[in-house]
Amino acid sequence: MTQLEKRIGVIAVIVKNPATSHEKLNSILHTHSNIIIGRLGIPRKMEKLSIISLIVEGTTDEVGALTGKLGQLPSVSVKTAFAK
Repeated sequence: MTQLEKRIGVIAVIVKNPATSHEKLNSILHTHSNIIIGRLGIPRKMEKLSIISLIVEGTTDEVGALTGKLGQLPSVSVKTAFAK
């Protein structure tokens, strides 16, 4: 498999204290919207936590650029899984 082949995957994003990161997070997601097929967000207000699931289709480099930028945000954890 080459770097230019598109792959389908899921990105799990957990945001602690989403009020502090939501503008930057949404801006990053908008910038990479060309590879995002679907998005599901679950706010957990009691825990001050948001859980976001992103279904993506893109090259390894495209997905890596998205997850890299998300992972640099404070209080954000990111994990990715690709279909085989």
